[in-house]
Parts: sequence; structure tokens; C-alpha cells
Amino acid sequence: MSRCVQEPPTITVSKGDKINLTVSGLTGGEGAAATKILQNDLTLSGYFILSGSAAYTARGNASGGNLQGLVVDHGGGTVLSKSYSGSARENAHRFANDIIETLTGNKGFASSKIAFIATRSGKKEVHVADYDGSNVRQMTHDGVISVHPSISPDGRRIAYTGYQSGYPDVYVIDLASGARNRIVNFPGTNSGAAFSPDGNRIALTVSKDGNPELYTVSASGGSARRLTKTRGVKSGPSWSPSGDEIVYSFDDGHGPQLYRISSGGGSGSAISTGHGYCTEPNWSPDGKKIAFNVRGGGGFEVAVVELDGGNTRVVGSGENPVWGADSRHLICTQGGALYMIDIVTSRKTKILDGLGKITEPSWSR
Repeated sequence: MSRCVQEPPTITVSKGDKINLTVSGLTGGEGAAATKILQNDLTLSGYFILSGSAAYTARGNASGGNLQGLVVDHGGGTVLSKSYSGSARENAHRFANDIIETLTGNKGFASSKIAFIATRSGKKEVHVADYDGSNVRQMTHDGVISVHPSISPDGRRIAYTGYQSGYPDVYVIDLASGARNRIVNFPGTNSGAAFSPDGNRIALTVSKDGNPELYTVSASGGSARRLTKTRGVKSGPSWSPSGDEIVYSFDDGHGPQLYRISSGGGSGSAISTGHGYCTEPNWSPDGKKIAFNVRGGGGFEVAVVELDGGNTRVVGSGENPVWGADSRHLICTQGGALYMIDIVTSRKTKILDGLGKITEPSWSR
């Protein structure tokens, strides 16, 4: 009787079929600028080949804070027709998102914001920018250490740890008004704040009871709810898209590993990754995977674990990976600059540098 030897499964990473699209230069006083932004957004999305012999053509007019966008198929049929009002840049980003969602069914991230720490002033200060590195604004001017900014999913607030009082407390900045409130100031360390998907809660590491444990607190402050009660250091919390669970890094002295826990508390369960050193997890908006840091290649690398099946792959070098709204792109830092990684094509694009050392990015959804 012959015995069947099972072959190990082959994992095929599809490069994805790209859509041929022509961006015909937008007319109007803001047309040239809008065209450039639109082309960049569509290229970075990874879904399109901007070519002449295209299945679709995008065109329009941009002037006076208004953009009229139109996409037609090769037969001349209208696929998308929409008007936008606002800044030329924002209008182009929104048109790009609508093109992506109309033609691919996937969520675009062209209107998203990123928060990060940069040292161009000589101190670690919180900055915010558009996802493509434009419109950089310095949000803190405290002259003390600021760390771990977390931008709310709607891009309107940033939570971060600042040392203005001499102690590491958590503050929330309203980006529109610049108003800032201290929401967590327990004795000891308060760090790693992360907004929940609905923006109403924050998960963070607090050491007020001696050991660094995970807590949740209302985004407007108030009493904190303790989630973990074990020895070892818990850090880097990130919410599942439903808000029901939190992934975090847990180091019991044998090297940090990834764990998941109910956001209501309970006991954490380990996530198998095949790596011995796992930090800075970030849960994808589609709920299917977690990006995190591993050691390798003489520094840190970005790995992605599939929660259904547990396959893990390294997608590039870098630190602090954070997902975009499409669950396909990651932003991370390397060598003091910001990069975007397309995990389908492995394309890595520099987004921003020249601000001293950039660290700890966060990306709105």
C-alpha cells in the first residue's frame, strides 16, 4: 500500500490586475495642481496603470475652490460624475477616493492624515500632514519630550504622551482649534494611547499599580478600566475594527510576543507569528491581519500575520507600521524618514523626510 506524502502548501501572493486609466489634464485655474495630486493619489493606490490606451478616462475642471470630476469608460459612458468644494488639494484627494471606490470597490485613503513625531526643532514634537507628506504642521511647541501620537480614525484629534508637567501624561489635541486637554495623569507612566475605531475610547499602558498594564479610558478623560493583570510589560495596544478586541505586545522576560484580549477585559491569548521578538502591532481595518515589528536584517522589519491561518510574511524593513484605510498599504519609518509599503506589490515609496528624525507614525482611516 503506497503512502501519500502531502506537499506543503504554496503561498501565492497575487500582484493584482491593474486597471488602465488615463488622467486627462483637468482644466481651470487649479487644474494643473489638481491633476498632479490626482495622478499621485491614483499611482500610490496601486490599482491603476496611468496609460494612454485606457479602459477609463478621468477629466474635469478645477477652479475657485470647486472641482467637477468626471470618469468615462472607453465607450464614452459616464461611470462617475461628482462635484467637490474646498481646497484644490482636498478636492483632488476626494475625487481620487471616489475613483478608487467606484472602479475597484475598495476604500481609498487619499483624504487621510498622518501624525508623527519629528525632531527638526531639536525636541520631539507632534506633527501632522496629509498622507502623501504635504501640508506638514507642527502641533506642539513644548520644548519637552512628546511621544507616541495617535490620530483619531476621523483625523480630527491626536492623543499623545507629553512631559509638560515633568511626568508622562496623555493629552488630546483638537486639530481644528488647536485646543489641548490632559486626559490621563495617573502616577507613573501613561503611554501608548490608541483611539478606538469610533473615537470614543483610548487604550494605553499605565503603570500606576506598579506593573505596566493595559487600561481603557474615555477619550474625554475620567476613570480608567484595567484590562490586564499579569506580570511582564504590556505595550503598543491597537484596536480591532469592531472595537471588541485589542492586540498588544507582551514581554514576560522571554522576548515580546503578540497577544489579543477583549476590550472589556479578561485574559489575553497569544497570537502565533513564528517570530521571537514582536512589537508595535497594528490591526488592519478589514480585521484580517496585524502588522508588527520583528528583528531582522540588521535592524527592524515589518511583518504581517494573517489571523485566519496564521501565515506570517515580512514585507519590508522599517519600524512602527500602521495600516491605511484600504488594509493594503502601510506607513512606517526608516532612517528618520516616512515610507509607504504596498503589501501586494512590495512597492516602497518615500513619503516624507527633512524634518530631523521622524518616528512613531499614526494614520487616520
